Amino acid sequence: MTTNLLDLSPSALADWLAARGEKPFRARQVLRWLHQRFVGDFEAMTDLSKASRAALAAEAKVVGPTVIGDTTAADGTRKWLLAAGSGNAVETVYIPEDDRGTLCVSSQAGCALDCAFCSTGKQGFARNLTTGEIIGQLWHANRTLLADLADAPSPTPWVEAGRAPITNVVLMGMGEPLANFDHVVGALRLMLDDNAYGLSRRRVTLSTSGIVPAIDRLREACPVALAVSLHAPNDALRDRLVPINRKHPLAELMAACRRYLPAAPRDFITFEYVMLDGVNDQDTHATELVQLVRDVPCKLNLIPFNPFPGSEFRTSPRARIVAFQQRLNDAGLVATVRKTRGDDIAAACGQLAGQVQDRIKRRLATRIVPVRTASPVASS
Repeated sequence: MTTNLLDLSPSALADWLAARGEKPFRARQVLRWLHQRFVGDFEAMTDLSKASRAALAAEAKVVGPTVIGDTTAADGTRKWLLAAGSGNAVETVYIPEDDRGTLCVSSQAGCALDCAFCSTGKQGFARNLTTGEIIGQLWHANRTLLADLADAPSPTPWVEAGRAPITNVVLMGMGEPLANFDHVVGALRLMLDDNAYGLSRRRVTLSTSGIVPAIDRLREACPVALAVSLHAPNDALRDRLVPINRKHPLAELMAACRRYLPAAPRDFITFEYVMLDGVNDQDTHATELVQLVRDVPCKLNLIPFNPFPGSEFRTSPRARIVAFQQRLNDAGLVATVRKTRGDDIAAACGQLAGQVQDRIKRRLATRIVPVRTASPVASS
């Protein structure tokens, strides 16, 4: 059975090559060919010996994602639908801006956490993506955008700036990254490795719904910028909107955020807060939110809700979002409103759904998120 080299983290690739008699420098060479030049043909890896190229061809392969759909929005946001086997598919989204190119990456086919306002969670859960399937999204996006240069009528801003197409990665696509911990960390290490993508830890953001033990594990294993999907200022409301809160309530989550900060590449946590009309957007909610995060250095990202078919929620009116933001700012917090991108192709925050055939969400969610029947004890 041949090994897909995209599945191997830097250390795993070094071990794999060492087991076949290769010197340590060979792993650095192969990493650069794979993740900086996006080459999948071993014969094109010209600084490898003929014997090494032949050995790789005999035992390894480079298999990127199979593209099912490729759609571009009016604002330039681009969404790829990628096959994930057994009739399943995931989505990854490229968001171009003048000073950066951000890729929103998926980590699971579907999601078991069933957040009330998220289209992905309503699709059910099929499986975790492998390291190769996660990093393959970044590999494919860079490779495709570079190939498109041949047909471009004029240079894009990132070409004129002399930089790579993807400068920032956010693990905010389909799935809960920390529920697929090992494969996600393998992909993170490739993103950060200087011989692979060489991204700064500040430019890689992982978004979690709040799996507290995994936040602690991430702090030790591979701390990157952390965003927490908060969406409610009290346990009763968050239990409804983000069911993982029933297992890891807000006191535990805030304590985990405080523990994470000393290892974080930024000196703050980002709290994401989707604005739901009449649900979590009132002045009382803003006051509670100020009290909740007052001792956690943070920035709040207010996200206008992006509707999807069958949703029970509506987007908060613009005036209500601005008033909510002003209350937070007046209390000394940094609060911004996220600009909606790609909503005309269902590529905006909370809209990613892909194709999920194996619907085991309810069973898995019950196992992961038992309902809390007693008042939580705050952790220190």
